[in-house]
Amino acid sequence: MKLTGAAAARFLARPAPDLPGVLLYGGDAMRVALKRQDLIALMIGAEGEREMRLTRIDAADLRKDPAALADALRAQGFFPGPRVVLLEAATDTATPLVQAALADWRKGDATLVVTAAVLAPRSSLRKLFEDHPGTACIGIYDDPPSSEEIAQSLAKAGLRNIGRDAMADLVALAQALDPGDFRQTIEKISLYKHGDASPLSCDDVAACTPATIEAEVDDLLHVVAEGRVADFAPMMQRIAGQAVLPVSLAIAAARHFRTLYAAKADPGGPAAGLARARPPVQGPRRDRMLRQAQAWPTARLEEALRQLVETDLSLRSSQRAPAMAVIERTLIRLARLAKG
Repeated sequence: MKLTGAAAARFLARPAPDLPGVLLYGGDAMRVALKRQDLIALMIGAEGEREMRLTRIDAADLRKDPAALADALRAQGFFPGPRVVLLEAATDTATPLVQAALADWRKGDATLVVTAAVLAPRSSLRKLFEDHPGTACIGIYDDPPSSEEIAQSLAKAGLRNIGRDAMADLVALAQALDPGDFRQTIEKISLYKHGDASPLSCDDVAACTPATIEAEVDDLLHVVAEGRVADFAPMMQRIAGQAVLPVSLAIAAARHFRTLYAAKADPGGPAAGLARARPPVQGPRRDRMLRQAQAWPTARLEEALRQLVETDLSLRSSQRAPAMAVIERTLIRLARLAKG
């Protein structure tokens, strides 16, 4: 059966016992792998793999040994408890073998967990799991985790006392990080708060936020916002050498200037505006952005945002324009605009 939305989330949080099979598929291999890891842990427990109640089979190996899948599902383990057979990187070529294995499945056999990349609606493997009354078929999409899913991850890590602002920061952080980095951040937060019963705060989240390659992008944006035209060219060369996409650079620049504009327009002043920024702006970066917000007139910030919006639209709508040159020209104009 096909599961989506809340039904899929409920299943992944509490899978049904004695299930013949589950198919997880999606374009982001990391997201699929993380969901698969959590699902199997719930099915066989934390000690399941050590007790050899998990059997891994690569779909490519089935060509050499077609009977391996059915044999693994029927095999009896040395340790008692539920068992899982994981079939990884499956495609439609594996459908006949999977179909035969599910047809022979009996209560007490291992549960078959299949992972795959993107599967079209007409995929025979996908249709097999969608149409089978006893199996589950779940598409894993690129949507960032919701606040409920983040709360579940925090609870699993032993954190249940979460401040509202801290949760808002985590939701914003989940949109900026890839799933693996975000999971590591949750684990880092749990260690950071070990033995601390106070509510998770924005400062706690900021202290555990990973430093990424975007630090150099931030340095470039500080050069632009501070009007340091002479430093722009060498910084831009370093960014270009890191294969940063022009659209990503445009998005980061727009986010930076939107934060400055919101701080400038705050009734309590730029300092109060930055204190309310989400995700939070902390440390030396906050001090630099405060000086930038104080130096830029509101009208010039509005003009900067207008130019960035036009540049973003140009980058997304035209495939013939030299994309890096387009964003570079916009940023150098903004650096000059900062000088007045």
